[in-house]
Amino acid sequence: MTDDPTLLEIRQSHLNTGLRGYPVGTARTSAVDKEKGVSYCGYPVAEMATLPSESVIHLLVHKRLPADDAEAQAFSDDLRRRGRIPGDVFELLKALTRDGHPMEWFMTGLLALGMTGKTGDWVEDGLNLIARVNGVAAAIFRIRSGWGEPIAPHEDLPYGPNFAHMLGAPGAHPQLGELLHLFHVLHMDHGGGNLSTFTGKAIASGHADMYASMTGAMAALYGPLHGRANQECLKFVRQVGSDDPADVEAFVRKQLESGGKIFGFGHAVLRAEDPRARVQYAFAEEHFADDPLVKTALTLRQVVPKVLKEIPKISNPYPNVDAISGTLLQAAGLTDPEFYTVLFGWSRVVGIAAQIIDERLHLRGGKGVPIYRPRFIAEDQPERHL
Repeated sequence: MTDDPTLLEIRQSHLNTGLRGYPVGTARTSAVDKEKGVSYCGYPVAEMATLPSESVIHLLVHKRLPADDAEAQAFSDDLRRRGRIPGDVFELLKALTRDGHPMEWFMTGLLALGMTGKTGDWVEDGLNLIARVNGVAAAIFRIRSGWGEPIAPHEDLPYGPNFAHMLGAPGAHPQLGELLHLFHVLHMDHGGGNLSTFTGKAIASGHADMYASMTGAMAALYGPLHGRANQECLKFVRQVGSDDPADVEAFVRKQLESGGKIFGFGHAVLRAEDPRARVQYAFAEEHFADDPLVKTALTLRQVVPKVLKEIPKISNPYPNVDAISGTLLQAAGLTDPEFYTVLFGWSRVVGIAAQIIDERLHLRGGKGVPIYRPRFIAEDQPERHL
C-alpha cells in the first residue's frame, strides 16, 4: 500500500505515544486532508451540510447517497419507523440522580436501549440505534433539566429539526432546529483514529453488541481531552469579554505571554481553516450576528490567526470546528454547556455505528477485523524469585 518506511516498521519512538500517527487500519466512511479538511466518502463535509441528515446517514452506512428522491424518502421513513423507544428506557432515566453528568445519563440510556431492543444484526442494530438516539438524547435534556416529560417525535419533521422538537427547549431560538441539523451533519464522523471511534470499534471486535460498543465509545468521548472542547471554547470566548478587535488582540497576546491556551484554534491534522468551522461562521453571521458572544467569536476568527502566525512553531493558526459551535448552541437557547458533549455524541453515533458495521462485515474481504490485541513490550521487569 505504501513505500514509506515510516509506515512499515515499528520504532521506539512509536511506543507509549497513544498510537499517535501510527496506522492500524482503514476507514471507509471519512477522511481528513490537511488542506481540504473532512470528507464523507469522498464528498467535502461543507457540501454535506446542505443535505438532509438522513441522506448523509445513508451515505455513511451504505457508502453512497440515495439514488433519487424516492429512495431518500423511503430511507427517512424507515428511520422514523425504527425510532420508537420503549417506555422502560424513559422510566430508567427518570430514576437517575441529577448529580450524574449528562454523559453518564447518555451512556446509561444507550445501554438501556440495548437491553430493550437489540437484534444481534450489526446493520439492523446500527440503524435502530441511529434512529432511537434522537429520542434518548432529547429525553435526557428534558428530564435532567426539569423541562417536563419526553416529547414524542413529529411524524413530518426531518432528523435535526425533529430533535429540536423533541427537546422542547424553553426560550429556544427559532433557528435551533436548523443549527442542530448543521451540528449533526458536521460532527457525524472524523476519520477512524479518534479515541471514541477507535474505542467503539475495539470493543465491537470482541463481538460485544452495537449498544455496548457505542456506550464504550461514549465513555471515551466523555473524557475532557476529547469531547468537551466546545465547552472550553465557549468558556474562552466568555473570558475575552469584548468584540473590539484591539481588545481581543490584547487579550490573546496576554494569554500567550502567560502560557495560557487559545481554545478553538489549531488542529492535529489540518493546516488550513476547518471547513466545518467555516460553515458555522457563515451560519452565525446570517442568524446570530447581534449576539454578544457570537460577535466576540467572529472577532477572534479575524484576530487569532494573525497573532499565531507570528509564532514559528505553530503549524495551524486557524479555527477548528469547536471554535464557535458552543457559542452558537448558547445563542440558540441551549444554555447549559454540560450537555454539549451529549450533542457531540448524538452526532458521532452515526459515524461510529457505520465504522463498526464496516469492521464487522466488510473489511478483510468480508471476514471482518479480528479482535484488537496490540502488543505491549515488557519494560523494566528483571527476572525475580521469592
